Amino acid sequence: MSEITRDEAFALLKKYNKDPFHIQHALTVEAVMKWYARELGYGAEEGHWGIVGLLHDIDFELYPAEHCLKAPELLREGGVSEDIIHGVVSHGYGITIECGVTLDVEPVHEMEKVLFAADELTGLIWAAALMRPSKSTKDMELKSLKKKYKSKGFAAGCSREVIERGAEQLDWPLEKLLTMTMQAMADSVREALGIAGYGPRQIEGYGVANWILMDYNDIIVHIFSDESRTFYDLERIWRDGKEVSVGEFETEE
Repeated sequence: MSEITRDEAFALLKKYNKDPFHIQHALTVEAVMKWYARELGYGAEEGHWGIVGLLHDIDFELYPAEHCLKAPELLREGGVSEDIIHGVVSHGYGITIECGVTLDVEPVHEMEKVLFAADELTGLIWAAALMRPSKSTKDMELKSLKKKYKSKGFAAGCSREVIERGAEQLDWPLEKLLTMTMQAMADSVREALGIAGYGPRQIEGYGVANWILMDYNDIIVHIFSDESRTFYDLERIWRDGKEVSVGEFETEE
């Protein structure tokens, strides 16, 4: 079966998913998977990795009790190849879903192991971001993320057990997974801004990923861990400022 195109995959995703949160999560995981493909030496398969990330939760919105069980049917109807279907389904390996079934399709390829590990983690990172005034990963540091990670009450729906099992399957220390996924999300910001015609003037802190600063002249992007964000408390500088939405700056062409 031929490879589905990215446009076809996105249309298929939107056929079964309408919630903006679910669409955003799919796009985030797609970007993270493409980053990992390049970083781990699978650059020629970047598009394939991205499509698996884009479609990984295709059945979750309409069929949450059958998550990863309903996906093969939906994907086959959409003309998706069996290798992509295996990758999608394997990200639920070992998890007992709402209908009582424990999923038994094991991640085999490194791509599948990355998806298994990074999926839950991207959700936790976004949950941490939504706690911030910026509502963004732009100003998150590794220390901050680790603090949220250790708090069992924070984003309880993002399974730490799954994230840790993912790191074990990859034979990576947990900190490596946390650091690389934060870097992946920072790079996805840079890529999106680059496509829009904005190049960074300077990037600092990328190597340690405690505080990544991305200088775009008129826009400064900060990606913090929770601990570093709390320590530096940059918000105090603008505490008296007016909070504005992006929509206030949008103009009709």
